Amino acid sequence: RHQIMSSEMLPAVIETSNAERKQDLSDQEESRKPRLEEGLEPVSKRQMKKLIKQKQWEEQRELRKQKRKEKRKRKQLERQGQLESNLDGNDRKRIRRGGVHSTLRLIIDCSFDSLMVLKDIKKLHKQIQRCYAENRRALHPVQFYLTSHGGQLKKNMDENDKGWVNWKDIHIKPDHYSEFIKKEDLIYLTSDSPNVLKELDESKAYVIGGLVDHNHHKGLTYKEASNHGIDHAQLPLGNFVKMNSRKVLAVNHVFEIILEYLETRDWQEAFFTILPQRKGAVPTDKACESSSCNKKSARAEGGLDSDSSEEEDSRNELDSPREEEKQDEENSTESVVSSVPH
Repeated sequence: RHQIMSSEMLPAVIETSNAERKQDLSDQEESRKPRLEEGLEPVSKRQMKKLIKQKQWEEQRELRKQKRKEKRKRKQLERQGQLESNLDGNDRKRIRRGGVHSTLRLIIDCSFDSLMVLKDIKKLHKQIQRCYAENRRALHPVQFYLTSHGGQLKKNMDENDKGWVNWKDIHIKPDHYSEFIKKEDLIYLTSDSPNVLKELDESKAYVIGGLVDHNHHKGLTYKEASNHGIDHAQLPLGNFVKMNSRKVLAVNHVFEIILEYLETRDWQEAFFTILPQRKGAVPTDKACESSSCNKKSARAEGGLDSDSSEEEDSRNELDSPREEEKQDEENSTESVVSSVPH
């Protein structure tokens, strides 16, 4: 009888055992899922980094959103404060009206259009916007010229900044600067020149090469000056400044340094007011107090090159956070121009 009962119970026992085994397997699969999400499962390092990066990106989404809101609100308050200061006569526009126009002519030579890709054309456009805005606000605005204007640059301005046709206090010409300015009045600013400026002659026309090429065309502005038989010089950057990074400045930085010098008549003050902090600029006398002064001096070349932008192309992977930062930066540049009266 015992054997008969055992045989009758056997299917039930087997079925129960199979059910328990399936449940155990299901539980194991469920327990493995969170381990994969947490990156604890034996996966490749690359996959683990992607999982961690994605998790951090998701966790910081709201924080980034809040920061952007705060930044926009802060800029709105700053603009509101500038408008309210009109009542006291302290805003930059009112100072600008009380300033004196300089007779110095400052030219951005845009004849290098064909040497740039669209990305760099857009950077040059933003630098020109900055130059225009700063000149409109300056105590001693210069006679601003944009020459050889056409090609990719004009097309980009037509598509993304249609208001440029209404810009004031600027001469935008499709012609080369040599066609309407006397050769003896021209001085091309290039770091390859052996001539170092001591002062600015306001009867002259200084030319800045409108080229953003990340130093792919070294010495091009010097060749441009030599080919046209015009004078050339470099700003006295090496006489006053030592920098940790390369000494290539953006077009707008060269432009702003000249505007600052016209106001202060002090090269050192002009350089340290305008140069970005990331350049690591220090006065030459302080730089030479360090033991590495001689090594730096041996490597450094005095002067300024307007051939290239200060912006470096990132060699890293462009992910969503970087794109958002880039957008905020572009919006900031556009707000500078839009706040200036056309």
